[in-house]
Amino acid sequence: MRWRDRFLFCAEALFKAQTETGEIKGHYLNATAGTCEEMMKRAVFARELGVPIVMHDYLTGGFTANTTLAHYCRDNGLLLHIHRAMHAVIDRRRIMVSTSSRGIYFTQDWVSLLVFYCGLGGTLGHPWGNAPGAVANRVALEACVKARNEGRDLAREGNEIIREACKWSPELAACEVWKEIVFNFAAVDVLDK
Repeated sequence: MRWRDRFLFCAEALFKAQTETGEIKGHYLNATAGTCEEMMKRAVFARELGVPIVMHDYLTGGFTANTTLAHYCRDNGLLLHIHRAMHAVIDRRRIMVSTSSRGIYFTQDWVSLLVFYCGLGGTLGHPWGNAPGAVANRVALEACVKARNEGRDLAREGNEIIREACKWSPELAACEVWKEIVFNFAAVDVLDK
């Protein structure tokens, strides 16, 4: 029954974070289970807790279970995240259509969108702990969004934007531990070569 304890723990943290920040928060409670009936028990419990999002691994759970859960979520006001665990079963083979090598959103125009990769180093590796690491990431994100909305070029001025934000955020100022701030990453969602 560990899933029930995990759901309760996550719901408590979710509502605490909402209360502290005044912002809407979400967490994907994983309803995937060994049977469709057990999956539905988990989805119903998540709804009873008031959590807005559930997740389902469509390959491990099965297409019929996925459809059942999708109908339940639609009828009950839950968001449903369809996860692709075990996707390598489908997309690891080289005979796949060539566009699959471009990732999930291969036609998406990313130029104007902010993709913020924090990784474990910036959050969990923060010298003051996880919570200050999360604060630092949020400050950096908000500084970048503000700068982008002002028309600044993140690719060219990103380092400077973060350094300016460090002046008023001690949590973000700890980025001096890592020294370099880089704003040019290649795609990470590509097939093995």
